[in-house]
Amino acid sequence: VCTHRIRSCSSIRFIKSKYVCVFDKSALKFSHQQRLFRTSAVSCGQIVQFKLSDIGEGITEVTVKEWYIKEGDSVSQFDSICEVQSDKASVTITSRYDGIIRKLHYSIDDIAFVGKPLVDIEIDASKGVSPEEDVVETPPMSHEEHTHQEIKGHKTLATPAVRRLAMENNIKLSEVVGTGKDNRILKEDILNYLAKQTGAILPPSPKAEIVPPLRKTETVPAAPKDKARKIPLPVSRPIAFSGKDKTEPVTGFQKAMVKTMSAALKIPHFGYCDEIDLTQLVQLREELKPLAELRGVKLSFMPFFIKAASLGLLQYPILNASLDENCQNVTYKASHNIGVAMDTEQGLIVPNVKNVQVCSVFDIAVELNRLQSLGSAGQLGTSDLTGGTFTLSNIGTIGGTYAKPVILPPEVAIGALGKIQVLPRFNGKGEVFKAQIMNVSWSADHRIIDGATMARFSNLWKSYLENPASMLLDLK
Repeated sequence: VCTHRIRSCSSIRFIKSKYVCVFDKSALKFSHQQRLFRTSAVSCGQIVQFKLSDIGEGITEVTVKEWYIKEGDSVSQFDSICEVQSDKASVTITSRYDGIIRKLHYSIDDIAFVGKPLVDIEIDASKGVSPEEDVVETPPMSHEEHTHQEIKGHKTLATPAVRRLAMENNIKLSEVVGTGKDNRILKEDILNYLAKQTGAILPPSPKAEIVPPLRKTETVPAAPKDKARKIPLPVSRPIAFSGKDKTEPVTGFQKAMVKTMSAALKIPHFGYCDEIDLTQLVQLREELKPLAELRGVKLSFMPFFIKAASLGLLQYPILNASLDENCQNVTYKASHNIGVAMDTEQGLIVPNVKNVQVCSVFDIAVELNRLQSLGSAGQLGTSDLTGGTFTLSNIGTIGGTYAKPVILPPEVAIGALGKIQVLPRFNGKGEVFKAQIMNVSWSADHRIIDGATMARFSNLWKSYLENPASMLLDLK
């Protein structure tokens, strides 16, 4: 006799292939290795062991930062289960099933390992489970697992229709900036993101068609500038003296920095510094900034710096290359994926703008706005943080002038940009004038880049920025 199903009633039904016998509960005795199961209204469900799948980039462990569910909660497909932190990005694990959470295998700040269960989810047995998924039944049975996850910093708001549209086009919701209420991702956000990735041209919005460009005589009302606000104020933080030493594990982005900088110490760095006169570029940006704002984009100096660097890399491709570990082969990268160092609450991160060589200054500004929004919210995905070929670090936003930047392997060059200062300089007639000066500090891998190459690249980059109109001759 084999037990097929047990119900909560006054009698227990045993099912065999040819007959059904019904016995009274009090007269039932088991003579072999059979056992009476405790029953409930949901006892016929299957328990799926939801395991952490391979996130990629060689990550084998993550830190559990937050649970979005608790034991006993009901979940549906694509509902966020938990947020984990790797040494490269934040990862939100989402449910693949409709069911009830029965067990959480980790607590907050625990280390979760790839291939180990995160939660147990009870699903409806009548729906069945495909054989490649982990199922715990009575008796338990296990199979190979699958999970569904998205890279982002917190639960993403989107309707099932929007999520389906993103899945059909292989788009990660973490890489899309929502324009709806509470940053909810709308269908238009997916279509705009898809058009940007495929190069499709979308019709302009009615606002862009109605509003004409501003004339030179017109001015955009700006908020009154208070000079006192430019003075950096000390950050007041409560100071607590415990009198005891404190030891914390190295995790997250700090752990990634330890690995990267340890590898960077093996590279012989060559330094080169110069100053750039940005007087003409400052004037040009002031003219273009209102036009960019009409398109909903904040235009900073960084898009110009990035585009000028890309034009320089076309002439000196050795700076957009990588050297293998044995120093036997140099790979010249076809794409200019220029990274921008950002200081966030999670630590120093370096997302990169992809394919700058085919982007306009405005395209770069749009992408920078997206990366900065995701970086501030902790939603940068792995694709945003990997694949860089050249890096610029803008220390001037904090107030620095000179720096000695450290190369990010496998890249071979990096530049640190200082703050823009108003300083006196001489023109060709020997007259003193007020100039907008910025200092730049370069570091290059001296194993494959000599000083003359670095200096020539810097001079070309400098010429583009000091005479921004000259970039028109090389823009594509």
